[in-house]
Amino acid sequence: MAKRFRAAVVGGSGYGGAEIIRRLIVHPDVELVRVASIDHVGEPVSAVHLSLEGQTDLVFENLAPAEAARGMDVVLLGLPHKVSATKVPELVATGARIVDLSGDFRLRDAQSYRRFYGADHPCAELLAKGEFVYGLPELNRERIREARYVASPGCFATTIELGLLPLARAGQLAGAIETVGITGSSGSGIVPSAGTHHPVRAVNLRTYKPLDHQHVPEILETLAAAGGRELSLSFVPVSAPLSRGIFATSFVQVDAAVPVDHWHSIYREAYAKEPFVRVPHNRLPEVAAVSGSNHVEVGIQPGAVRDGKRLLACFSVTDNLVKGGAGQAIQSMNLMLGLDERSTLEDPGSWP
Repeated sequence: MAKRFRAAVVGGSGYGGAEIIRRLIVHPDVELVRVASIDHVGEPVSAVHLSLEGQTDLVFENLAPAEAARGMDVVLLGLPHKVSATKVPELVATGARIVDLSGDFRLRDAQSYRRFYGADHPCAELLAKGEFVYGLPELNRERIREARYVASPGCFATTIELGLLPLARAGQLAGAIETVGITGSSGSGIVPSAGTHHPVRAVNLRTYKPLDHQHVPEILETLAAAGGRELSLSFVPVSAPLSRGIFATSFVQVDAAVPVDHWHSIYREAYAKEPFVRVPHNRLPEVAAVSGSNHVEVGIQPGAVRDGKRLLACFSVTDNLVKGGAGQAIQSMNLMLGLDERSTLEDPGSWP
């Protein structure tokens, strides 16, 4: 029986592309019709993404984005930052819905884009119109349902935002935030580099872009939109010997007069009805508990009181390729198409 919607993936040869394809080929309502890429042209998708052997007959096609989008209901863009924005205008002209996984339309300020992405925005006029909805369903679910264009959040941003979102929405997040985020190597992409080469990565911990990561303005914009006040963020990312996963620890100061139980209840209530965010009982979040899945774990640890403020450590974990990337993009796609947002995303992942 024919499926209700047709989809194309543009930029499907990387790790994020593999995760999108893996989930779309089993989607009950969306047919994956085309996978465009400038790499591996003419090769079967399964020859590159080995887990798809025998699962699909699709091949990588060298198609212009507008050609890939022809006749499609939705296009998922897996192109690099600064490239994606150059292709969006021709995609908009096709009438297809767009979910962009790059950072090109996450920010509202072209100056912030220039500062953190190192170039003028390739499509500043479209950025200024604000037509792209930030694709964090836990914050913008209803807006995503109505959207034609979604900017899917970054992996670090998703993880950190979900760890702090309950405080922001409760009006309890203000001032300085300090965060350390530990990430797996797949977040660096499929092309190896000195920082992702296995002999070094497997025995090492190293920071990169400390206090200058491109997700900082995205996180601040999102938390401010949720109710955060006068925020600043000091963020240090760390490369770890993992293939998948992000573990973020954020430190904030909260009112010491508020009972400790109240902070726990804020988190439990904030995520009680969320299909993919859970607050574990009797333990703190762990990467292995969400690896391979679209699920998120968050938790807090209240600390010492000083000068009327209590230190609160906020922990959050995701799989950077799923909830931090492809899975969240599909979650937004489902909402845009009027489908159950959980479709193809409910699997719990593996353990360990």
